Amino acid sequence: MSASELRGVWGTVLLPLDPDDGIDPGRLRAEVDFLTRSDLHGVYAHGTAGEFHTLTEAEYDQVNAVLATASSAVGKPFQIGASHPLAHASLARVRRARDLEPAAIQVILPDWIPLSEAEVLRFLDRVAQVAAPVPLVLYSPPHAKTQVGPDLLARIVTEVPAVIGIKTLDRDDAWFARMRSLAGRCALFVPGHRLASGLARGAHGSYSNIAALSPRGAAAWWRQMQTDPDGAADVERRIAEFFAAHVAPLAARGLGDPALDKFLAAVGGWADVGTRVRWPWVGAEESVVAPARADAWALLPELVIH
Repeated sequence: MSASELRGVWGTVLLPLDPDDGIDPGRLRAEVDFLTRSDLHGVYAHGTAGEFHTLTEAEYDQVNAVLATASSAVGKPFQIGASHPLAHASLARVRRARDLEPAAIQVILPDWIPLSEAEVLRFLDRVAQVAAPVPLVLYSPPHAKTQVGPDLLARIVTEVPAVIGIKTLDRDDAWFARMRSLAGRCALFVPGHRLASGLARGAHGSYSNIAALSPRGAAAWWRQMQTDPDGAADVERRIAEFFAAHVAPLAARGLGDPALDKFLAAVGGWADVGTRVRWPWVGAEESVVAPARADAWALLPELVIH
């Protein structure tokens, strides 16, 4: 996949957990089958919401095998996150992910000690060599110790052209204006709930939390952005209203992205993922799902479809 081909709405694989925190293989296969048969542009594993930071290497390979098998069976593009706070562990994951021939491999920068620009380039250059011929997508979350701004990203895509995209937090107009010089060389992916406004400012897609709520609804919203941008903007306004009422209070209590995306999936009801997240993190209570589902049906009927 090239930078110009990396587009659209991609859904993440969430971990369905047993009471002992083990991955339920049957529920995992059912979830991945649904995702790969949806009209999302692609499916990926091992973002933050996929709890990559909790996986053993055997579990990492287990999820990859399920995703690669299901995606290949129906011709759905897929990406594999090879992220790990330890650089050498990430490199080993890249090597194994490459052999499954994904469309791209997502990586984070090593995260215990901040990196200099030279160290960022040194890390990504070696990862690109190991991943070849599979390209890379840089995952740059807001809590990363090393933040990647427009100037550094321009150096990255120039000196490590295997990097074809970046997954980042919501940005302002000035940031998008500075990023226009990279058009065609780096796809910009923004948070799912801000995709309509992001697309209007130059983004190319999303690794989407709205796909966690409803894969088919997220894909339908993307199509609306192409034909009815004003209507899509109104959907984004109503998403913000729903998030303010039901997602923001959970985040304010300290629940992290895996818990929030599993909560959204429970509200959408398209997969038996559950709201449990791995110890020591805490998930949303089942009691908050039903009221949120009622509001989602009222506020976002065009999204909550399955």
